[in-house]
Amino acid sequence: MSLEVTGLHVGYAGAEVLRGIDLPVAADETVALLGRNGRGKTTLVRSICGLHPPVTTAGSIVYEGVDITRRTSFQINRAGIAIVPQGRHIFGSLTVLEHLSVVRKRKPSSGEAWTAERVFDFFPRLTARQKSLAKSLSGGEQQMLAIGRALMGKPRLL
Repeated sequence: MSLEVTGLHVGYAGAEVLRGIDLPVAADETVALLGRNGRGKTTLVRSICGLHPPVTTAGSIVYEGVDITRRTSFQINRAGIAIVPQGRHIFGSLTVLEHLSVVRKRKPSSGEAWTAERVFDFFPRLTARQKSLAKSLSGGEQQMLAIGRALMGKPRLL
């Protein structure tokens, strides 16, 4: 099992939002969280990534055999988990190429490393925009950039 969420309880300012969540994710498996607004999808993902708020009050999150429940978001990212933020969180004053260059790359354990050229191959629209400031990109282009930026760190779980 690559990721194992067991009995997770998570909340905001004392209000419990998730109660007893179990989510096994096998290596090379694709999982989608579906549900209406306010049902806890983002809260679950934020908890897995170690982002605060929310606060995990019970349960565990085990990634590749290591309990990451109480680790910082920085440690979880270094372990190989990346997130593409809902609001993209790009830096408007950086160019597309600068965004892809500032990401600290993990040493690939296997497989091909992500480079700016590979991101441009994946998102050809960004090729023509690589010298453009991120704030000048369309919403879709900003989303491509946010995904490309996350991929540059060679996450094993995205």
